[in-house]
Amino acid sequence: MGLPTTTADAVVETTTAPTRRSRMYPWIVFALTFGLLLSDYMSRQVLSAVFPLLKTEWALSDSQLASLSSIVALMVGLLTLPLSLLADRWGRVKSLLLMAVLWSAATLLCALATNYEQMLGARFLVGVGEAAYGSVGIAVVLSVFAPRVHSALSGAFMGGGSFGSVIGVALGGVIAVNLGWRWSFAAMAVFGLILVALFRVLVSEKKLTEAAVHDDPAGFRAPLSSLFTTPAVLLAYVGGGLQMFTAGVLLAWLPSFFNRSYGLAPDKAGAMASIFVLAVGSGMVVCGIITDRVSRHDPAKKWTTAVVYGVLSLVFLGAGFQMPSGSAQLILIGIGAFFSAGSSGPIAAMVANLTHSSVRASAFGTLTLANNLLGLALGPFVVGLLADRFGLVTALQIAPLIYVVAIVALILGKRAYPAGRRKLAALTAIS
Repeated sequence: MGLPTTTADAVVETTTAPTRRSRMYPWIVFALTFGLLLSDYMSRQVLSAVFPLLKTEWALSDSQLASLSSIVALMVGLLTLPLSLLADRWGRVKSLLLMAVLWSAATLLCALATNYEQMLGARFLVGVGEAAYGSVGIAVVLSVFAPRVHSALSGAFMGGGSFGSVIGVALGGVIAVNLGWRWSFAAMAVFGLILVALFRVLVSEKKLTEAAVHDDPAGFRAPLSSLFTTPAVLLAYVGGGLQMFTAGVLLAWLPSFFNRSYGLAPDKAGAMASIFVLAVGSGMVVCGIITDRVSRHDPAKKWTTAVVYGVLSLVFLGAGFQMPSGSAQLILIGIGAFFSAGSSGPIAAMVANLTHSSVRASAFGTLTLANNLLGLALGPFVVGLLADRFGLVTALQIAPLIYVVAIVALILGKRAYPAGRRKLAALTAIS
């Protein structure tokens, strides 16, 4: 049973009736920002499609190939928070445009690279450009929508990473086979630059301000310390990061699982894994929509839905990886994958509800940092260590247990939520 809606929640949920222009413009902002997110992940993951070609042409080792991928994740992890802080100060629209231009230009440099060192340098720039896009982009999107749809929008926005990854690998592979690997990178770069031009024409700080749904007094800037002084928001960061642990494991290790347990060739194993990657992304969207409906009159229920999604994923993935290979196992793993990152939207909405709008990009940057360090980076690494010692299947059986810790963090976060809302209301009142 959810906690009753607080006065502060009522203030956040109350917005003025939108005009005809404001009803359409937020969706334009969402479409363009989401499109750039697809470009972000397409540019990041297209490399996987051309691994075999680069390995042959430049005689690269597997560790060198891995470094071309990991350098992007490393830059994202290191730079997300500082660049999000800068975006809150300098301007989110200008920051998004600069980021997208940088990663698109860097992707074009990948197409022009003639050796490993040049490719590594270009991929480094891709990582720098993409570092804070997710956190700043979602802050822009949520600023023009009422809080009652924040979970759905957050889930859809985060799920875009899975969709962009699948598109990048699939489209990049087709282009590489027919035109050569360089054109795979060039196509991703051109797509990004076209979206940059559209974004530049249709989105501006002034237009965003006019369309914004204000839940805090204009002109007030909250101290950065407010990102870390509320127990509820700290628990949201921790729970959010840990619930991405197993999702990161699935994204990284399912191709190897299908190769080793089902005897599929690498290309077919990758194709099979892509179905489950799409399930992860679809679950983020659907779970966000469900959460918004359930919590329409009681925002605290977002915590409850996040816990439920974690429990479902724990049960189905835990059972699935215990079963022998076959259709039943695939069904259970598919259901577990669907819910594996379903908590992302609700948790992002809670972070938005617990932080001041003036530092919201920084708050999402902190959440992104937690997602990467505690989840997307840590999960695959830990499972790799466990796989070396016990085997991949045993490692995958152990991985879902991290949900237990995430669930505890989210339950404690729900208990601390009313106090966090009161603290935010008090911070806003002094402005």
